Amino acid sequence: MKKTVLFLAALSIVSCQQPDAPRSVGQWDPFLDTLQQRTIQWFLDVTPRNTGLTPDRWSRTETLRDKPTPSPSSIAAVGFALTVYPIAVERGIITRDEAIERTLTTLRFFWNSTQSPDATGVTGYMGFYYHFIDMQMGHREWQCELSSVDTGLLMMGALFAQSYYTQNMPAETEIRNLTDSLYRRIDWTYFTKDTTGLMMSWRPERGYNRWTWHGYNEALFLYVLALGSPTHPIGYEGYEHWLSTYKWKEHYGETLANFMPLFGHQYSHAWIDFRGIQDAFMEEKGIDYFENSRRAAYVHRTYATQNPHQWIDYSDSIWGLTACDGPKDTSFEVNGILRKFRSYSARGTGAEEEVDDGTIAPTGAAGCVPFAPEIVIPALKAMRNKYGDKLWTEYGFVDAFNPTYITPPTPNGWFDHDYLGIDQGPIVLMIENHRNGFVWDVMRKSKYIVEGLRKAGFTGGWLEEAEVATQSR
Repeated sequence: MKKTVLFLAALSIVSCQQPDAPRSVGQWDPFLDTLQQRTIQWFLDVTPRNTGLTPDRWSRTETLRDKPTPSPSSIAAVGFALTVYPIAVERGIITRDEAIERTLTTLRFFWNSTQSPDATGVTGYMGFYYHFIDMQMGHREWQCELSSVDTGLLMMGALFAQSYYTQNMPAETEIRNLTDSLYRRIDWTYFTKDTTGLMMSWRPERGYNRWTWHGYNEALFLYVLALGSPTHPIGYEGYEHWLSTYKWKEHYGETLANFMPLFGHQYSHAWIDFRGIQDAFMEEKGIDYFENSRRAAYVHRTYATQNPHQWIDYSDSIWGLTACDGPKDTSFEVNGILRKFRSYSARGTGAEEEVDDGTIAPTGAAGCVPFAPEIVIPALKAMRNKYGDKLWTEYGFVDAFNPTYITPPTPNGWFDHDYLGIDQGPIVLMIENHRNGFVWDVMRKSKYIVEGLRKAGFTGGWLEEAEVATQSR
């Protein structure tokens, strides 16, 4: 490891005491500009202007370039897209007027969509939305679930838009009002019922999935949203339930709140600046969630460096396990070792669980760039340089690759043909946060996010001033 335990402890204390410390390490690398611009362009090109519904995935297969893989919209991908548009404005890629038009189209679509307990012909219920909806009408696809966390990701994008478009003009006023209406319509108590924590999903055919969101994982932001609601909030006991299930353990030289895939250490941080603010759990441990995610990045890099299962190409510069596409659900022998492979799956390494089939997703490393740019940027450049146009394309990185998946059709390993919206999004947002903290700074202005953090017991840093500003309105 590059840092000793004593230095990590000192760094953690500084992180909590100095929330406005420099956000970048070393000089800015122009490669990040190129990666971000290409990834932004994916959202702009694949999201229809008449609906604003970003597809879950889009294929780069040469024979299908004009007719991509059929895919419904993912409401989570839409949430990322709503945040990407202002970043594209700030980067000079699109005009503010285009971003406003795209945002209004999306928000109007969801506000006017059908909310009903029916199983078909609907988009959502009780203010929540189905995970996947068709690209034309926005109706439920695949008998999928009414999803609390995916609705939350959609709302994070909407709340970001509400805090960004603040000019006194009709279109921006409508964005703010539509977001308010969408957020206030969500009945968070519907996903608690007789439980303490927030439940994951509901289906009209069979009711609730009885699993609650319990820690630590990507749902930290979801509890902030549910606590901050001005109409149907949950109580603090829900957040206590969340904290009570954390796994605080040592893994590959780092002690942290464990969660196996890297996306769980990234999604909440894509919008909320956790530097220097602490809830009860992190105050007891003496760090903040930002530092926890930094440690997670180093865990994954160390795991790939040590490569205990001898996957091909794993190293200190080829790493990043997360939820992503995979080659296929199958098993066969590679170089004398029987290997079990997966299709789409959550991959990762944790103190109590590990899932790995040799599949790396560039978003796994890229989403960690604000936490540990010193190891992330070299990894991203190494992937681009090593694999070339099999991995690196006009829209940045394809979703995933697996050098160990060696078969006669793929003698050099497997490389995806698809891009996934929920993996493209963190790349754009986290590069911007590493550059200048733009997404974090905009979200600090959201009274609902501030209120949710306060009700979760967060204190310190920027939140103290934000509370004063919110209470004065």
